[in-house]
Order: sequence, then C-alpha cells, then structure tokens
Amino acid sequence: MYLKFFTSKTFFILIIKAAFFLIFFIIIILKALELTTYHDNYELVPDISGFELNEAIKILGENNLRYEVVDSTKFNPKILPYAVIELFPVALSEVKKDRKIYLTLNPSGYRKISVPNIIQITLRNAESKLKAVGLQVGEITYINNIGKDMVLEIRYQGKAITSGSVIPKTSKIDLTLGNGKRW
Repeated sequence: MYLKFFTSKTFFILIIKAAFFLIFFIIIILKALELTTYHDNYELVPDISGFELNEAIKILGENNLRYEVVDSTKFNPKILPYAVIELFPVALSEVKKDRKIYLTLNPSGYRKISVPNIIQITLRNAESKLKAVGLQVGEITYINNIGKDMVLEIRYQGKAITSGSVIPKTSKIDLTLGNGKRW
C-alpha cells in the first residue's frame, strides 16, 4: 500500500511542487541577502593619512564608513598629535558600505620611559644603556674626579634627575663625567 503511493502520480506531483517551492524559497533568501549585505555596492576607503581625527571622522561619515580608534605606541614628530598614522583596510581599498575602518592615531607625544641606572659606569656603557631604552646623550661636561669618563650626574632640561625618573622617549640626557684628575 505504501509502495503504491511512492510510485503514484500524486507523489510525483507533490515532489515537483516541493522542488518549485524550495527553489522559490532559495531565490527569495538570496535576493534578501543581496539587499541586506549590500552586494556589489562598494565604497572606496579615502586616504586620510595625516588628517586630524575630527576631519578624518567627517570624511569617513561622508563615505558611509564607520571607524574605530586603535591604541598607538608609534609617535611621528612630523605629524600632528591625534592625526591618522595608519588605517585598515588601507586607503583606496574597496569595502562594503558601513564597514568599520580601524584608525591608528599619532599620540600627543612620545611615551614616557624610566631612566636606567647609569651612575658610576663609564660613558661608553651609559651611552649604550641610554640608546637601548630610546634616550639620547646630550651635552657632556667634565668635573674633577678620579673616575675618568665615569658618569657622576644625570641632567634633564638643566635639572639633576635620578635613575628611575620618568621622561619622554628620545629625550636628551646631559651627563656630568669625571675627568680623571684629583681635586
């Protein structure tokens, strides 16, 4: 009895109706996806490198794009503070409407770092330690002291500082050294 149904004309008509309904349903879903995912509707990412944040946000809004600011440890003194250094996806890429663009901004200044302990070591060792942490040797002065080229004092912007003081990266540190002579 059941076998007769599977070989009957009614069964084949139901199968054909189900196939047409399935095809129709798939076409409707694909069209709806095209509309909601903006298929073949691309925006060009504008080149906003170097623009200040407020201006970059305005330009992205005009291009139907969203943004998110990513934390930055890179500092470029040639670019204004809070200006766009990098963006992802990169400029002139094709992206879909309403895509989020990730912006890396130039910080307001170099990050702060701790001055290493360079007191009572030679100038050569002090220079390499300072360079390793991103500091520069500024003015070198000598005073009478038996330790020739031995670091006796550290100065930053004319003021004596101690090891562990926190100053901006790439700052110049002035050193006072012994000249190898007794008083």
